[in-house]
Amino acid sequence: MRILVTGAAGFIGSHLSEKLLSDEDNEVIGMDAFVNTTPKWIRERNLRALLHHPRFEFKEQHLLEVNWDEILPKVDAVYHLAGIPGVRSSWGPDFSSYVTNNIVVTQQMLEGCRKHSVHKFIYASTSSVYGERTGQVSESAVPAPLSPYGVSKLTGEHLCRVYYENDGIPIIILRFFTVYGPRQRPDMAFHRFIHHILHHKPIPIYGDGKQTRDFTYIDDCVKAAANVLYAENVIGETMNIGGKERASIIDIMHILEELFERKIAFEFAGPARGEPKHTWADISKAQKLLHYEPIVNLRSGIAKEMNDLRQLYNDSFN
Repeated sequence: MRILVTGAAGFIGSHLSEKLLSDEDNEVIGMDAFVNTTPKWIRERNLRALLHHPRFEFKEQHLLEVNWDEILPKVDAVYHLAGIPGVRSSWGPDFSSYVTNNIVVTQQMLEGCRKHSVHKFIYASTSSVYGERTGQVSESAVPAPLSPYGVSKLTGEHLCRVYYENDGIPIIILRFFTVYGPRQRPDMAFHRFIHHILHHKPIPIYGDGKQTRDFTYIDDCVKAAANVLYAENVIGETMNIGGKERASIIDIMHILEELFERKIAFEFAGPARGEPKHTWADISKAQKLLHYEPIVNLRSGIAKEMNDLRQLYNDSFN
């Protein structure tokens, strides 16, 4: 099968491309324009193993400049992961980038798939579309995003649904819950925490530290995403992809102290704008349709991310 992965140089995109290539019947075309805030050298590092793979082809190109009449006739499935991430940076004038890269790009890709049919169009969404919730949240909950970022991703979902209903594009929407692990973006919490510890800086914590997240290890995340390719009866579905373990930010501080074997300095930095107090995924639909079972616990997952960042920054834990 020939698969297009947009955002292939990113955190999730690079891992997903590797996972898809573990099936010898698959070929992957990876696209990335290096448009978000992650330094290009980090994204190039993400691609390092892929670029030498005989069944991987990389195209550095902005998706609004792609000639879909050339690409899509050669593609069986699309994973659309490209976009501008981040809640805090989505406020103010920078939102125009979110509109271009999260909304306009998605619409243009769906237009391309309307002309050139694919077997599956998998759209990467986020738990940010739900907003503030109490308890486990299922896909039937009415979305109510708290940030412009969440609005942009929900708009992408609505576009997918419109093209599915009107043109029969075989869309599947995956809502990822706080993915972490090796290659995590520098703006994401665990990467920032570990980077500060490695450089002996106090960690800034937004809010009171009691907020909880459903943390999803990257290997679990991409296993679920890859399973969509082979699953039956998933067209038109929206599915939560959550993790094995929930925890508060204070809990994470304790895990990091255990792993570093020393006390960690942190300071409270005021409330975070546009972020929910808690997230908790009901993954029963993904369990049923994708046979998804997250297996990596937080302590071992964070340890793997620590080791990756130690190598990335050529630093030590001492």
